[in-house]
Amino acid sequence: MCSKALLSALALFSTAYADGISRSSKRGLVYVPNPKTPEDNTIWDSSSSDLTWYYNYQASPSSVFASNPNFEFVPMLWGAPTDLTDMTFLNTVQQQIKNGANISHVLSFNEPDGQSSTGGSGVPAILAAETWIREIEPLKKLGVKLGAPAVTGAPNGFNWLQNFFTACDGGCSADFIPVHWYGNFEGLASHIGQVRGTYPNMTVWVTEYANAGVSLAESQSFYNTSAEYFDRIDYIDRYSYFGAFRSSLSNVGPNAAMLDQNGKLTDIGSWYLGGSATGVVPKASAGSRTTVAGSALLAVFATFWFLL
Repeated sequence: MCSKALLSALALFSTAYADGISRSSKRGLVYVPNPKTPEDNTIWDSSSSDLTWYYNYQASPSSVFASNPNFEFVPMLWGAPTDLTDMTFLNTVQQQIKNGANISHVLSFNEPDGQSSTGGSGVPAILAAETWIREIEPLKKLGVKLGAPAVTGAPNGFNWLQNFFTACDGGCSADFIPVHWYGNFEGLASHIGQVRGTYPNMTVWVTEYANAGVSLAESQSFYNTSAEYFDRIDYIDRYSYFGAFRSSLSNVGPNAAMLDQNGKLTDIGSWYLGGSATGVVPKASAGSRTTVAGSALLAVFATFWFLL
């Protein structure tokens, strides 16, 4: 549990953190290219970008980043195929490795405890275990590090994960635990502490996070406090902020977005890429609520859990 004194100290430190340019090899990108705004693609892997890796919820890399061999792709098995003999994911990753791609890690099962209406893959724990043993575990022999299923930050996420490892019966040797969170920093820090306490032999990746639906000041404070925290904690290996889209398309509130409605970097976006503040203020769409293309993969499971 985080004390109020510690959280206050972190907030003060994060203010200083934001004033200077901070860079981190831990930072990555969660991104599905939007065909309506192709000009945004080049922002993320430019020569000035601080990002070293990315994932796109798929087994194959995004063609828009194919020309940058230094931008490491992390494949994901998003859900479980209905065919219990399906080997598509394993074969796809193995072929990439055979072709010379630097595949050092893989991710698995995006929010399997959630449903498609909220961005989850809705995979039963037993089916996930069977699929893992068939399609993911063999990659271990190739030196690939394996990410456990990325459950939601809700309490049932822990229950699902426990059921998954029980169903694996020792056959699923995950190396790290991905974390998703869409609440404030206090809840995030407590949740990560709970994850670490439950799985002390695994490192942590924070693969989706933002403080959804809050003011610009709150969103910026959350970003800076969490970035400083992630960079300082040694068992957090990597993190990817959920905000690589325009504010007018954001389903976590316009103030969490790294681009404004015109595709310009906001303060958060520039800070995340290792730059300085831009002063660009994000705005929401004037019409009805819109979401990023492929929103079934990008929607937020809007249940915040705070460990007290």
